[in-house]
Amino acid sequence: MNVRAGTATLWMAVCALALAGASPVAAAQQAPHSPPAGFEEALDQTVADGFPGVVAYTRQGQRESRVAAGVADTASGEQARPDQRFRIASNTKSFVSTVLLQLEGEQRLSLDDSVERWLPGVVRGNGNSGENITVRQLLNHTSGIYDPTTEPEFFAPYLEDHDWDHVYTPREVISQAVRHEPLFAPGDGWSYSNTNYLLAGLVIEAVTDHPASTEIQRRILGPLGLKNTSFPLTDPDIHGTHLHGYDLSGRDVTRFSPSYDWTAGAMISTVDDLARFHRALFSGELLRPAQQRALLTTVRFPDAPAYGLGVQRMDIPCGSERNPEPTGVWETDGGGPGFTSVSLTTADGGRQLVLATNVYDLGADLKGEAPVPQSEGLTQAQTTALCG
Repeated sequence: MNVRAGTATLWMAVCALALAGASPVAAAQQAPHSPPAGFEEALDQTVADGFPGVVAYTRQGQRESRVAAGVADTASGEQARPDQRFRIASNTKSFVSTVLLQLEGEQRLSLDDSVERWLPGVVRGNGNSGENITVRQLLNHTSGIYDPTTEPEFFAPYLEDHDWDHVYTPREVISQAVRHEPLFAPGDGWSYSNTNYLLAGLVIEAVTDHPASTEIQRRILGPLGLKNTSFPLTDPDIHGTHLHGYDLSGRDVTRFSPSYDWTAGAMISTVDDLARFHRALFSGELLRPAQQRALLTTVRFPDAPAYGLGVQRMDIPCGSERNPEPTGVWETDGGGPGFTSVSLTTADGGRQLVLATNVYDLGADLKGEAPVPQSEGLTQAQTTALCG
């Protein structure tokens, strides 16, 4: 979950200030399993910029590296390690869109089906109509449906009452959403809304008669061997070796019920598992050709990002002598209590960066303030990993 900006803009916002003053760093030829030149220094800078810990996976062709810097737990001093789990927040959305695209490839639904067909009566009232919203519009955020997770009041049970076990059901969140008028008529604009992906999860369940988490396990996690990826529903703890997550004051907010985020952002993973999933996804391993094209077809609205179906196309400024032009990448990211993460895959599939840090201040975000430290180190990590 990214509460205000959403997955479409979080990573650009994190790096924007640093980009203005960062000098480009070109990646050199490396021996197998060594990180790109300058990458370890970039992670050290990220820690110096205010993140307790950072873990990362990089791939250039077949050369993979795994690097960490800083600490996973400020209380114990435990060092950060690349195998540690973290909440992936809105990176979850690309798992959900993949399942729905697979179902379309099996002719069990159409992206142009109305929400009303699969969820009769769920989106209704105050100008909202499931009859006018398609599954595709849920996945590319053109439905116009409101997102109650942008409201400070929504998170009062957690941030004010400190009830970290508090449970919201998906239908409760959707019910709050439809109490508001839509932001625009379906298809007439673009606005990131976690409600879209809660509805998408319910569509998966209506089509398959199985829990959405079961379908993600059966279709993606199991076949790809993603053993360190999980989908908790209400459990506020992260089990096994993991990063601890913090707000900007240094308070540990690792323990936090994921229920409100569900298919919009409740999953837990590692940098290796995310890298394996996105390599399979963007190489066409998981989808049929027609659905692969749909995944990568982006919206075209003024001031909207190039958002596809749970994934975004963006350009990474390189500026090196070897690579003066921007590098096009497919991106997903996530920011929620205690954790910020990003997965970037170059358009040609030749390079990847998956990186996670352990700061995200939900309270600051809800006030319209930066939820993470500005970091030149993150910009340098991105450049060294993805620019040749």
